[in-house]
Amino acid sequence: GAAAAIPVLEYNFQWGLVLSIIAYSAIGLGVGASGTSLLALLATATAPRRRAAAATITWLMMIAGIAITSGVAGSLLDPYSHLLLLKIVATVSAGAVLLTLIGIWGIERGLTRQAEASHTPFMKGLKEVWAEDKARRFTVFVFLSMTAYFMQELILEPYAGLVFGFSPGQSTSLSGAQNGGVFLGMLCVGLACTGLKLGSLRSWVICGCLGSALSLSAIAALGIDGSAAQLTAAVIALGVFNGMFAVAAIGSMMSLAGTGRGAREGTRMGLWGAAQAIAAGFGGLFGAAAADGMRLWITSAAGAFGSVFLFEAALFVLAAAMAAKTIEHKPITQNLVPGE
Repeated sequence: GAAAAIPVLEYNFQWGLVLSIIAYSAIGLGVGASGTSLLALLATATAPRRRAAAATITWLMMIAGIAITSGVAGSLLDPYSHLLLLKIVATVSAGAVLLTLIGIWGIERGLTRQAEASHTPFMKGLKEVWAEDKARRFTVFVFLSMTAYFMQELILEPYAGLVFGFSPGQSTSLSGAQNGGVFLGMLCVGLACTGLKLGSLRSWVICGCLGSALSLSAIAALGIDGSAAQLTAAVIALGVFNGMFAVAAIGSMMSLAGTGRGAREGTRMGLWGAAQAIAAGFGGLFGAAAADGMRLWITSAAGAFGSVFLFEAALFVLAAAMAAKTIEHKPITQNLVPGE
């Protein structure tokens, strides 16, 4: 539906816009429903000590899928045509559905669910968790950092096309390069924590946030007088630092879930998961709306997009400051599972 809306927009903007809204709303509903169900399945079917590793491996597989799909689709998309786009999107969508069916077929067969020790009303449990200072501050940190993380998601490719002259295939491949950087950053932190016991989760979160801020500043500056190769390098660097931040934030989340009032780990994870999900949608929407709004005030596309990237960089700096106050500085001494 979203791909089909593109040729419709060319001939009838109003109906194309309606089709786009319906299609992207359905995508959002599907992603939200499947993502929430997957997290619930992980929590139910995975031993407590393996949940952090399971969540991280799941994230790594998602990032790898995005990177591979973007790279391959981008290489096939040039020379661009509406028909070619529809064929590629249909193939990717069918492949995703098929892989999903294979992955979940029979996965809940024989799964035993343990009874809850206590049946505390949800709102009461949520209020108790929100009253905890650490949980409340970490919720704000998750929302702030994830808003910054997802703000560029919908504007990076248009920026590359409008300012640097990237073709649709090249800009799609650029997104794949960024997610490849995310995958690399997550692996590097996982290996550093697992094998070398370097640093702490807090230090990795702060490093990832500040590195992301620097990369976004470089992306904004390159719009003034930069090359396509320099933009690609800056985008890959952004991906690496995003990955460093993401995997360390997941580890911190798992560590903080067990602190505070007992028997509330699930409620804390649910609260932080909700903050992440809301921030993902809000960040993408806000970034796109801000870019469109700035283009009404600034005639230069580079200046309009660059101002949004700089605002995103400022959010990452604020997130780093919050992480310094919220996440405890603990050396990594336990034997972490690779990828955790």
